[in-house]
Amino acid sequence: MLMEKFKDYLKTFHEEVRKEQEGTEDYLKRAIEMIRFCREILVDMKSRIEEHDFESVPEEIHFFKQIKPQPMSYLIYYTYVRSCELHKPKAGKQYKIRFLEKEMRKVNKFFSKNTDFTYYMEQGYTYLDHSFFTRRGIEKFPMDPTEYQYFDPDFATSHDLLWAKIQAVYRYIHYLREQLQKLHGKELEFSIDKRHQVLVWTNSKTALVELIYALHNNEAFNYGKSDLNTITHALEEVFNIKLDNVSKTYMEIKARKGSKTKYLDELGINFQLKMEKEDGLS
Repeated sequence: MLMEKFKDYLKTFHEEVRKEQEGTEDYLKRAIEMIRFCREILVDMKSRIEEHDFESVPEEIHFFKQIKPQPMSYLIYYTYVRSCELHKPKAGKQYKIRFLEKEMRKVNKFFSKNTDFTYYMEQGYTYLDHSFFTRRGIEKFPMDPTEYQYFDPDFATSHDLLWAKIQAVYRYIHYLREQLQKLHGKELEFSIDKRHQVLVWTNSKTALVELIYALHNNEAFNYGKSDLNTITHALEEVFNIKLDNVSKTYMEIKARKGSKTKYLDELGINFQLKMEKEDGLS
């Protein structure tokens, strides 16, 4: 019952995000409104957990790994955007460019510092989830003092905040890139970014590589004339992700025991179940 309520929260949340993205072009106004909305969602989630705690550890892990990081990541993202809009130089194109490039360097430093955990999440690993995404694992890991503004020991684990921040920073990269493109006079050339500014690939990188090779094999783009590199670079841009050594990942997929198309199989099965449920067959 608790998890069903959270699914309803997320549906409402993503509808609001979509409306905001299609609404005002005033980034500061949008950020302020979304920070308020994200906080309301998180406060409501916390009160629900205080009233009815999780029924099992897997349920707790699922909440802190998959559910809470969604509104939390947008809260952090819009906090970054608000700060950037407030502190960005008001005049002088080169001053603005230098400021945004400095922000990009901060992003690179963040990912360099958190390489191992980012890799763990992007590969879809689960073997440390009990430590990372249950509240009893908090004491095993030191808390970054800069994150205390978001931290609540009854509503946080050692790594749910970091996972939310990783997703927030991916979105922030896209925002910074868009601002730089406008300053360099390339807004029209990169107008596709506006249509995809909230798309961040959150499954594993291996899953995306599997999808890329399947689409290429099926000649899904440009009547089969697009090569793997072109497709890979295009989807990296759309989904705000960097894929490393795609051919090596493909060889690992080929070497799997059992089904080699694990992600594609999962897509098909889940989509079939969805249609059957809608038709009242399950």
